[in-house]
Amino acid sequence: MISVFDVAAYILESKGEMTTMKLQKLCYYCQAWSLVWDEEPLFDEDIQAWLNGPVIPRLFYEHKGLYKIKRARLDRGDSSLLSQTQLETINAVLTYYGDRSAHWLIALTHSEDPWIEARRGISPTDTGTTRGISLASMANYYSMLLDDADDGEEEAE
Repeated sequence: MISVFDVAAYILESKGEMTTMKLQKLCYYCQAWSLVWDEEPLFDEDIQAWLNGPVIPRLFYEHKGLYKIKRARLDRGDSSLLSQTQLETINAVLTYYGDRSAHWLIALTHSEDPWIEARRGISPTDTGTTRGISLASMANYYSMLLDDADDGEEEAE
């Protein structure tokens, strides 16, 4: 299986320099939509519900202290390991989310069930308590979004 670093490398190669917060959210959405469209995780690394939205700690500790990151600053990851299916998923995520700001992505994740459920019972300002966001909660939630979109298309016909 590929790692979050392979996904991050591809995102940075495709979109160029970005904030580390934005990179985190794009990796999160790549994982979420891979669970729905490809019916399997894109990478093995855990995702946690931090104050500013979903974060992959292993990736965070690789870029810790940086506000912005470009491919040359990420020492790990090999985008050539990505399959055609994985590239299609990541490209679809980048098409929809890639030009959005980090703050827009944070606000979106804060309105979605996987992050909300993982943060339940934690103070809105608590930066020290973290909980994992399960792959099951991501798959369930984003599958429902896809089902809702499909229902809307059927009604329009």
